[in-house]
This record gives sequence, structure tokens and C-alpha cells, in this order.
Amino acid sequence: MTELFLALIGAALVNNLFLTLPAGADALRAARVRLLGPASALLILLATPLAWLLQSLLLEPLELTHLRLFTFLPLLALLAWLSLRVLARLRPQLPQGGLWPLLLGNGAALGAMLLASQPAASFAQALALGFGGGLGFWLALTLFSDLLERIEQADVPVPFKGASIALIGAGLMGLAFLGFNGMGFNGLGAP
Repeated sequence: MTELFLALIGAALVNNLFLTLPAGADALRAARVRLLGPASALLILLATPLAWLLQSLLLEPLELTHLRLFTFLPLLALLAWLSLRVLARLRPQLPQGGLWPLLLGNGAALGAMLLASQPAASFAQALALGFGGGLGFWLALTLFSDLLERIEQADVPVPFKGASIALIGAGLMGLAFLGFNGMGFNGLGAP
């Protein structure tokens, strides 16, 4: 039983699959971020106002607001596919392999859709949330990709190599973004 517990903790914390395996962290490499960033931004930009429209014009009049998540997920899948197709036409030289599952599992897009469908939100606020959220996600993804490239080139002490320094960097980036907290409006436009 102890071995099972140690294996569980080791897989979750010490040997984190996303941060330590090249397949997981490969999504954040510069070549793929050049397409993943704009695709995510376009996905959030399209999904947020469409979620508001779906909520306001279909779900609320039919009193089906409790099915909001079940209607947003297929919409998110369709928009993820569509955003990759649009960007493939605009930038055919960039690699697209394996990006659709990353876009489909984008929690930021689903979160923005759920925020935009709140009763207090207007269409203009949903549009602004989609535009700002998409740009912010693209910025954070680009900055973290740049951070990973700099970490690879830096002389990092042995105990901090790999996942440790990536987590420290991600934590410091999170703290830096928290510094902007309270400077503007939240997702629904209230001060």
C-alpha cells in the first residue's frame, strides 16, 4: 500500500508528466506556440460571444439554463476545429499536429464561455471578455514558452533542473500577473 501511495505522489508531483516528458512540454515550444497562441485567442474570441448568444436566445427562453455546459462543450469542439482551419489557411507553414486536443481541452475558453453566460453580462461585455481573454491567454502562453527556452539555455543548479525550475518560473509568472489584480474590470465588467 505504501508503494502505491509513493508511486501516486511521485507521478503527480515529482515526475509530473506534463513538465518532465518532452511530449507534454512540447506543446509549449516556440514553433507550436506560434499557432497554438493565435488559435486559442481566436477560440476564446469566438466562443465567448457565441456562448452569450446561445444562453440569451435559446437556453433562457426555453428555461434550459441547467444544460448550459452540455451545449457549450459541442460548441467549443466545433470552434476549436474551426479556429485551427482558419489559421491553417492563414499560416500553412506552421505545424498543426496534435493541437486540436489542446484547444478542445482549453479550460480558459470554457471558463470565459461560462462567465459570459452569466445573467449580469451583456453582449458587449461578452465580446470584450472574449477579446481580452484571448489576448491574455496568448500573452501568457508566449511568455511561458519564452521562459522555458531561457531555462534550457541557463546554467541551472542540478537540484532545480527539469520540472522544479519550470514550476518556480510558472509560480513567479503567476505572481507577476497577480500584480495586475484590481487594475481594471473583472470578467463581467463590474469594478
